[in-house]
Amino acid sequence: MKELPLREAKRTLSAVVDASEHGEPTMIIGHGRPAAVILSHDEWSRLRSKIPSFVDPLLAMPALAPEDLPGRRPARIGHAGFVD
Repeated sequence: MKELPLREAKRTLSAVVDASEHGEPTMIIGHGRPAAVILSHDEWSRLRSKIPSFVDPLLAMPALAPEDLPGRRPARIGHAGFVD
């Protein structure tokens, strides 16, 4: 992967985008550390499709009946009305 300082990436943005469309992503370095990666939309879509949604596992859980849940003790009220 090619690395470019932010200033050079700004100056050569068209070439950076063209390179990404031909399969060569570019890491942009800002303030001495990696700041961003320019990659093609196709590659971004491919990577994004591999990341599961946070909601998917939750929706896949079986439904629980109230009797399946553990019992709870009532809250204890301490001095000045605060819960211990």
